[in-house]
Amino acid sequence: MDNSYVSRRLALFPSMTRIEMTQDGNHLAIAGCDLAELADRFGTPLYLYDRATLDAAVEDYRQALACSYPERTGITYAGKAFLCLAMAQWLRGKDLWVDCTGAGEIHVAVAGGVRRERILVHGVNKSQADLDAAVAHAGTIVVDNLVELERLATRAQGKALPELWLRIRPGLAVDTHTFRQTGQADSKFGMSQAEALEAVRLCRQKGLPLTGVHFHQGSHFHDPAPIDPALEVVLDLIAAAQQETGWLPETICPGGGWGVAYHEDELPHPPVRDYVDFIAGHLANGCQKRGLPLPRLQLEPGRSLVAQAGVSLYRVGAIKHTPNRRWLMLDGGMTDNIRPALYGARYSALPVREPGRPAAGPAWLAGPYCESSDVLIEALPMPEVQPGELIAVPVSGAYHLSMGNNYNGARRPAVVWLDEGQARLVQERETLDDLIRRDRRL
Repeated sequence: MDNSYVSRRLALFPSMTRIEMTQDGNHLAIAGCDLAELADRFGTPLYLYDRATLDAAVEDYRQALACSYPERTGITYAGKAFLCLAMAQWLRGKDLWVDCTGAGEIHVAVAGGVRRERILVHGVNKSQADLDAAVAHAGTIVVDNLVELERLATRAQGKALPELWLRIRPGLAVDTHTFRQTGQADSKFGMSQAEALEAVRLCRQKGLPLTGVHFHQGSHFHDPAPIDPALEVVLDLIAAAQQETGWLPETICPGGGWGVAYHEDELPHPPVRDYVDFIAGHLANGCQKRGLPLPRLQLEPGRSLVAQAGVSLYRVGAIKHTPNRRWLMLDGGMTDNIRPALYGARYSALPVREPGRPAAGPAWLAGPYCESSDVLIEALPMPEVQPGELIAVPVSGAYHLSMGNNYNGARRPAVVWLDEGQARLVQERETLDDLIRRDRRL
């Protein structure tokens, strides 16, 4: 087998990834930082985030919006994808909104210096603590249901509330894994059209600061076509609300969830521009058809802002050969990346040392945990690999660490921020003592 696959795999890595000559041969490097040196310095498993790739993703969205939509626009980062103090500081510097689900993510965003008007709070069943934090720190609350709206109406008596948006369930999902669909009629998320109209009436009666509508159909999709019929449903609802109550939203947010390529077989992936152009064009046409003014357009790009900026590094321990498989046993797996076990997500990888070596056949890359589902990558063409070698898995920036866990006593890995040759530790590796920090003896 030849090594023609290597250049395609490199396209999955952060934009600042290079193969550089070192004293020990060719190594993968990101932003001028040798990945082997980073692994020796910070240990493995290790997560890396490249700032230049993050910046470029934001610029792609901003340029697409500037070309496609004449009214005001905004971009919201999904805190659930990955949020820490350093990421919150980066968000503040880029003047992005951050979607926080509950009091925990709100706390991180506030500690990272995100301004109130840039904090937007989601949540399908917000607790009292979540609502308290949202009222205290957020600029916008996306109301999921009528019970939540009643609670907000009660606490609004004599007190100011953040702006409110209604989350609408359009009855239509995008083409993605069942576990990532959110817009279908039986989804647990959002309000039906009838409930949303009732919510508009309540807000008008109570004088609540209702300024927007939101809908979301699912995450990690690659064809924007299903957004159009859902947008039609939402615009019909807005037209009905205007006719009955005179209310119009200042902002429409059609969610996000635009996908990315995780494997070289998924390249080339449709560009962000296609997604943004589709939404902007259909929103403008839909508003014109109904005689509605153009609202502010807020997008929630989700993983397409952050996934490619992240790389996970693992060290190979044992190598096993079973009748039909070559197993590369890694020192991380489903505790830092549960997506393959949860969604059947497909990934790729390259060795850090001499990544251009020709493949020697397929390999199965598995973690050390006591579950047969702890397999990160299946049947991936890989070169001959020796115990102790480092493996780099690209597109690791979203929904890995945020769903991390301590199964089998695993400790969450360290996170390093890469920026123009500088590597900064932004999250420490968990320690053994961290595993019992919350415990109390009998």
